[in-house]
Amino acid sequence: MLPCETCVVRNRAICSSLDMDELKALNAIGRRRTLEPGESLMWEGEDSVLVANVIEGVLKLSTGTEDGREQIVGVVYPSDFIGRPFGSTTGHGVTALTDARVCVFSRQDFDAFARDHPKLEHKLLQRTLAELDRTRRWMLLLGRKSASEKLASFLLEMSERLIEPNCGHGETVLTRFALPFSRQQVADVLGLTIETVSRQFTRLKADGLIDLPSRREVVILDREALAAEAG
Repeated sequence: MLPCETCVVRNRAICSSLDMDELKALNAIGRRRTLEPGESLMWEGEDSVLVANVIEGVLKLSTGTEDGREQIVGVVYPSDFIGRPFGSTTGHGVTALTDARVCVFSRQDFDAFARDHPKLEHKLLQRTLAELDRTRRWMLLLGRKSASEKLASFLLEMSERLIEPNCGHGETVLTRFALPFSRQQVADVLGLTIETVSRQFTRLKADGLIDLPSRREVVILDREALAAEAG
């Protein structure tokens, strides 16, 4: 049996458009890889030699600032595609935030496969446009929203994206989840200080919108009110 046949994100990944013969051909050029938290898969500025599909876990996309600080510029989840097809260099580093499994391809092999399979190329274009839309929403969040609106928006997105791969297709959100970020990383992602993030977490809990059973665990108690808080 092909690994593709048992892949838990098979119906949501870019390869969902392929038939069994095409999956066999794709499987022949790919390999599975496991990553531990903190382990990098790609490095900013290096030659773009790999692309990958996320099977399990959460990874961060990050870039370095001129003064040596790290800026998290994105997060990828199960079924997301990472890497730069048809590109020469990698625009950001990719590092696992949690235990993760990815399906990795040589970029040159994947590029050749995509050129010969228009359905996959079309799916890749759809993903690229969806990522562009997410980036535009993120620019609005960072540039125009208040601290409380930023954190509420962030928590809602986490609840929608951290879906277990084997969940039913009708389930689109989680009520209880573990953040794959430290408070400092949340602050870095949202362009806030860690003190501001901690205050906003405390306020959302005091207002009955969320509960915080532990440092990383979040329970959404009133999704409608949290959505209103997000603006």
